[in-house]
Amino acid sequence: MPDDGDSRGAERDQLDRLVGEIRAGLDAANRARELALPACRRVVRASGSSIRAVHRLDPDRAAELADEAEVALREAQIAVAGFPGVAEAGFLHDAAKEYAEARLTACLVVGAVLPGPLELGVDPAAWMRGLAEAASELRRHLLDRLRDGDLEQGEALLGRMDDVYDALVVVDVPDALTGGLRRTLDALRAVLERTRGDVTTTVLQVRLQRALERG
Repeated sequence: MPDDGDSRGAERDQLDRLVGEIRAGLDAANRARELALPACRRVVRASGSSIRAVHRLDPDRAAELADEAEVALREAQIAVAGFPGVAEAGFLHDAAKEYAEARLTACLVVGAVLPGPLELGVDPAAWMRGLAEAASELRRHLLDRLRDGDLEQGEALLGRMDDVYDALVVVDVPDALTGGLRRTLDALRAVLERTRGDVTTTVLQVRLQRALERG
């Protein structure tokens, strides 16, 4: 007949082993998280600075800062590789979205071909949200061009904003799969409507001024 003490000891050893394995996995995941978080914060800072450089008409500095953001993003992606729970916690997606926004804003401003998610090394959901927010960023650039009297460029930027919205609005899947794209598009639509009104007002003012000059 088995000794109750020996049986309980074996059960306790098994329990300790199982919990120990889980704890080791959690410790490794936490170390990955601690490495990825500051890298993601660097991505966000560098991406925001890159977009501001685009608005300041400093493309070289914008590209340099976007490169810095990419390096930090790759660090974060490597850190969480093999830890899907950490990778899907949200902060990595947000960093990838900010990086995509920086790259795509620079392209939209000059009308360049847009790099896709594979080229940027981000997931499609982050790319789509980054694209939508990049289109919203065009409003500031557009207003600056209108103040400079460059109505042609302002209208071109408005057209690109329209194109982005029209392309993304057909993505009709749950927000859980897109990281909240629908809310981002709602914000873009509001920005687009205000911007269209600004452009229309400016066009009418220019036409009136030209008519008065001819008269």
